Amino acid sequence: MTAKLTGTAALVTGASSGIGAATARRLAEHGASVALVARRHERLDALAAEIGKAGGTALVVAADITDRVQAEAAVQQAVERFGRLDTLVNNAGLMLLGPVVGADAEEWERMIAVNVKGLLHTTRAALPHLLRAAEEGPRRVADIVNISSIAGRVAWSGYGVYNLTKFGVNGFTESLRQEVAQRHVRVGVLEPGGVATELGSHNKPEVRNEMIDPFYEQTEVLAPEDIADGVAYMVTRPRHAAVAELWIMPTEQV
Repeated sequence: MTAKLTGTAALVTGASSGIGAATARRLAEHGASVALVARRHERLDALAAEIGKAGGTALVVAADITDRVQAEAAVQQAVERFGRLDTLVNNAGLMLLGPVVGADAEEWERMIAVNVKGLLHTTRAALPHLLRAAEEGPRRVADIVNISSIAGRVAWSGYGVYNLTKFGVNGFTESLRQEVAQRHVRVGVLEPGGVATELGSHNKPEVRNEMIDPFYEQTEVLAPEDIADGVAYMVTRPRHAAVAELWIMPTEQV
C-alpha cells in the first residue's frame, strides 16, 4: 500500500472498536501517525500494540469526548506527541432506538452528547491545528471526516432522536465545509448504512429483536473495514479533490 500520509498525524474518536479501530489501522497503513481516542483504555492499548507491530505509530488517549475539557486535552496530547494534526475523523457514535414518546430521556441525552456534543468539542479543539497543517504541512491540506449515517438522510419510525443527531451532523458538516473551504481544510461526511459493529448493542433487547436483528438478517451487511476504506479514499485524494459526501451502502440482498 502506498504511504500517502507519511509525515502526517490523524486523530480518530471512538477508536476502541468497529469503524474507529478499522479506520485507525487503515490510516496507519497509509503512513499517518494516529491518536486513538476513546474511553476503553485496554482496547486502545491492544490496538496501539497491533499498529506498532505492523510498523506504524499510535498514541493512546483515554478520554470521554462528551466532556469538553477532556476532548480539548485529547487533541492537545496528539499535537504535543506528533507536533501537528492533519486529519480528524469524528467517528464516536451511539445508536439508541425507540419511540420518542415514553422512551428513556436519559438515553436520548446520552446519545445526543456522544453524537453531537462530542463531535463539536473535538472539531473546535482540532480546527486551529488543522488550519495550520493546511498552510504549513507536507501535503498543504487537512481533512475532517465526520462519520454520520444514512439515518442523516432518511427517517424511519423509531429512529426519531437518532435521526435528529445524524441530520444535525450532516448539516454541521456542510456549514463547516463552506466556512473553511478556501483555507484548504476539506470537510466531508461519510454516511454508512448496514454495518456490523457494536453501535446498536446498547439498545434494549426488545428493540434489538424488533428493529435491528431483522435488518441484519435480510441484508448483506458491510464490515467496518469497508467504511475505513471510504475514509482513506476521502483523505488520500489529491490536494484539490474533496469529497463532500460519501454514501456506503450494502448492495446485495440475501
